This record gives sequence, C-alpha cells and structure tokens, in this order.
Amino acid sequence: MEIRDKVSQYVKERCVALRREHPGSYENISCIRTNSMKYLPNFFQKGQLTKLFFLFPDPHFKTANHRRRIIQRSLLSEYAYALAVGGIVYTITDVEELGRWMAEKIEEHPMFERLTEEECKADPVVPLLFTGTEEGQKVERNEGNTFLNVFRRVEGPK
Repeated sequence: MEIRDKVSQYVKERCVALRREHPGSYENISCIRTNSMKYLPNFFQKGQLTKLFFLFPDPHFKTANHRRRIIQRSLLSEYAYALAVGGIVYTITDVEELGRWMAEKIEEHPMFERLTEEECKADPVVPLLFTGTEEGQKVERNEGNTFLNVFRRVEGPK
C-alpha cells in the first residue's frame, strides 16, 4: 500500500520485472495506490497478516504534521487488528527523532512488545531492512545512521 503515485507505479513495475526474471515466483506480491491510514481495514481480515513493514516513512518534521505520521496510537489498533498474534512489525528510519517516536508509540500500545536483541539477530528479515530498499541503500552509501525497531503482536488485555 502506497499513497504516492510515482512510488506505487515504480513498485508495480518492479513486481512485473521480478515475475519476468523469475517465472513462477513473485506471484503473491503487489502494490496498491491507496491511503493505508484510512483504508487498511478494508483490505485485510482480522489476523490475516504476519508481518508489517514501515521502511523509511515520511518523518513529517513539523509538529503540526505529526498527525500524518504512519505510526499513531489509533492506527496501531488497526495494525493490531490486521496482524496475527505473534506477527511482527518492523520499522526503520534514518531520522533519529522519528525512530524514537515510533518506538514510543508502539511500546505504549498494549498489543505490542519489543523483540529482544537476540530475537532480532535471529530474525532473517532484519538484515534485509538496512539495504533491501533504495532508501536504505542510499543511507548506507552516505554512511548515515539507521534506527530499527521490531515488535511482536501480543494477545493484549482481555
């Protein structure tokens, strides 16, 4: 799910290219141009997802625009709805303040718990987060810092 037209078009083209390069593979990937902050529950059933990725999201630096950040308390409830118990939320950014913001918001939510350092090291997805996107590769080329947070969906209060 991507709200920006150019980015969603690029991802769609990459999906087609991957299918062409690897026949029979990459049949279960896609990109939809939509506002996930508004419409995510319309696309997924309860507990349907096992992983959610928020990779280098827009930091919306101005305080007045913080409400536009993809990690918000109200949105976390929607993410928890779509994510199966035991599912994982990955966030990574090159903006330290945003990394802290996302960590604080997710830590405050009763349906998520942070993975331990050992669990992160054992997760085969984690190393890919740093260089698996063009933004991540750009940060690495520029020798910038990244701020990773990984959380598990838990049962939550009854």
